[in-house]
Amino acid sequence: MKIVIATVALLCLVVASSTRAADTSPPPPHFGRQVLPILSEHCFQCHGPDAKGRKADLRLDQREAALRTESPVIVPGHSDQSEFFRRIISSDADERMPPPATKKLLRPAEIDILRRWIDTGAAWGRHWAYEPLAAPRLPSVPIDGRALSRSPLAVRGPLDTFVLERLASEGLEASPPAEAATLARRLSLDLTGLPPAIDDVDAFVADPNPDAVERLVDRLLASPRFGERLVWDWLDAARYADSNGYQGDAERTMWPWRDWAVDALNRGLPFDQFTTWQLAGDLLPDATDEQRLATGFCRNHMINGEGGRIAAENRIDYVMDMTETTATVWLGLTFNCCRCHDHKFDPLTQTDYYQLFSFFNNTPVDGGGGNPQTPPILEAATRQQLQSVAESRQRELDAARAVADSELKRFPREPGKTAEDSEAAKPLPENIRNVLKIAPQARNRGQVDQLAQHFKDSDAPLAALLSEQRAAIDSRESHQRGIPKVMIMQELPQPRETFILSKGLYDKPTTKVGIDVPASLPRLPADAPRNRLALARWLVSPENPLTARVTVNRFWQTWFGAGIVKTTEDFGVQGERPFHPDLLDWLAHDFVRSGWDVKQLARQILTSGTYRQSSRTTAALAERDPENRLFARGPRFRLPSWMLRDQALAASGLLVSTLGGPAVRPYQPAGVWEEATFGNKRYQQDHGASLYRRSVYTFWRRIIAPTEFFDTASRQTCTVKQVRTNTPLHALITLNDVTFVEAARALAERSVREVGTEPATWTDRAFRLAVARSPSAAEREILVASLARFQQQFAADPNAAKKYLASGESPRDASLDPIQSAAFMAVANLLLNLDEAQTKE
Repeated sequence: MKIVIATVALLCLVVASSTRAADTSPPPPHFGRQVLPILSEHCFQCHGPDAKGRKADLRLDQREAALRTESPVIVPGHSDQSEFFRRIISSDADERMPPPATKKLLRPAEIDILRRWIDTGAAWGRHWAYEPLAAPRLPSVPIDGRALSRSPLAVRGPLDTFVLERLASEGLEASPPAEAATLARRLSLDLTGLPPAIDDVDAFVADPNPDAVERLVDRLLASPRFGERLVWDWLDAARYADSNGYQGDAERTMWPWRDWAVDALNRGLPFDQFTTWQLAGDLLPDATDEQRLATGFCRNHMINGEGGRIAAENRIDYVMDMTETTATVWLGLTFNCCRCHDHKFDPLTQTDYYQLFSFFNNTPVDGGGGNPQTPPILEAATRQQLQSVAESRQRELDAARAVADSELKRFPREPGKTAEDSEAAKPLPENIRNVLKIAPQARNRGQVDQLAQHFKDSDAPLAALLSEQRAAIDSRESHQRGIPKVMIMQELPQPRETFILSKGLYDKPTTKVGIDVPASLPRLPADAPRNRLALARWLVSPENPLTARVTVNRFWQTWFGAGIVKTTEDFGVQGERPFHPDLLDWLAHDFVRSGWDVKQLARQILTSGTYRQSSRTTAALAERDPENRLFARGPRFRLPSWMLRDQALAASGLLVSTLGGPAVRPYQPAGVWEEATFGNKRYQQDHGASLYRRSVYTFWRRIIAPTEFFDTASRQTCTVKQVRTNTPLHALITLNDVTFVEAARALAERSVREVGTEPATWTDRAFRLAVARSPSAAEREILVASLARFQQQFAADPNAAKKYLASGESPRDASLDPIQSAAFMAVANLLLNLDEAQTKE
């Protein structure tokens, strides 16, 4: 009996041991996240979607072809019987795949993934970005409880649980929270693009409430500066500029659309409506002028007015631009690859391209000329402009009545007759009688002038009244000419036919296609009209797997410097796999669930424990995760150049906070426009308040972007990802450009006004205005010593001090000693160029 019991016990131990061994074995590779990227990178160029480039009649991008039963190349469950795998590991250079000539060498880890995938059944799936969007499970039990218990990152919401679970799996710990002053500056820059006021920092640092961060975020989200900050990335994506581009580069008036976008973000227009209005606002039932104005998004493309250019070719270029911009912004797909052939990696065909093209192929634009206000257009008048037009129109009507009364006396006639019917008008020249046939209020400017010239000698009182009417017409027309005309979208009553274009050439139509969305994505509802409104609604439908993922990823990029998927412009199989796929899906799913609430998304990310971490790092962590893809520390990267300018203006007190309006022209070196346009365009710098407006309002010439900005989009095509470079040329701008030097003087004088000229006190104030926190004792000592050194240098060369102080057009404080003032200014310039000042810490 004891032997039996012992045997049973031993069997139980063996089974338990086997179960534990099975539990610890790695799961089968995930097709979409692990296998498909390898196939795409190493196989699809020759065995992928593009039929023209396919070799050996073998497709590895489709399950039916890859797992074919006739002449099989992959035998599920048996890598040793799979020709596919045999070729991969072959030592024969003539047989090995990929061929050595392609330089696409499979790493051992990738070979192991493919082997395990086949041996575990070769389960097929879709690319991760094409999988239906669903809320992943929330991590509840940490992978390593010990690691998480030591982590200083507080779980503020679901977002943090995903980050902590991944850190635990990597054997890493989160960083401690950022210091309060640093966090206040980080939040202010991220939500308004401007540094925080010192009083706001002090209030936040002293706030003992546990929801202090949440309340600060809510206050910043309510600021009108929020829209100005967030719109910048949208302007890059929308290829917004104040000129057409190409050699002519005529000026355009699209700025009312820009102001609409700022306002829409400020008032929290849900992103699905933000999308629908911009793509198809004109097609909404009873569309308002605001909804029609929003469609200016589509018309932000360049316009080619060069001599000899063919109108039909222009029109096709414009439609292609709208198509590819839409695919990039909302789908994150490299659709431009399909102009000429099927995509070589993604399940997108040339037919897909032109069916999407069809949605935008029905505008009345014919591509002729370089008119920067090519119809259809919308007059986007301000309240003041509408009032001015109304007042001048009333003045015109009053003048016309006075003329009518005077003409009735001079040319008496029966009721219902015109002045031309009067006997007194018979002797008049025929051309004058023809004008008198027209009622005074219906005459145009030329006709009124014609009468005024005729009667100036024979009837001075009538001529004077006519001159008043002519002046009123001139005033009204002048006010109307000042109303900006924004290019918008409109449908033709009869849709154009769309054809696939051979090699993308406008004059090489081949097969006729319909209007539809890509076949590899969810279908349009059967009863949906085939127009832009249906497309817009499809893009933001719950069934679309891409739009929410792509959008959330770009917002994450805005605040963390890189997206959860680093290739924000490419969610195809050649794009980067997300480091945190479940986090991305959870955020995207919650974004849709919230009603596409952008401010809620911002609140969710910026109040998280992950975001609040200190950006300081250790050498070990920097080596392990140099780009902070695991989020074991807070975001840290150099501020964009436009924000550096705005920060300098704000810290100095020079910033003019007026919202909206036509573009302004701040300082720019002479001759830049002339050089780029063969002398056809000359830069006329503004003066006064316009020099100190926010960067978002700076005039953007498409062929030569504003010179004080670097690492910015050209705005010639859609850009959703900016590179961040580091060259000495950048420092030459921030140290020597008029804007920054003048801001340094204003910052120095502001600090003097606020705290006086005692070196240590002045240094503390200027330092806080530049970076929000107080300097350490060592930093203060260095800055005070620098101040003394600069003062000695300027005392030895007073003319240099005066020349330095003369930078910019704002008046300097003449009550300050110029030597001392120049020294303060030099230190302020140093502060604005500190690494910490130019970096989001």
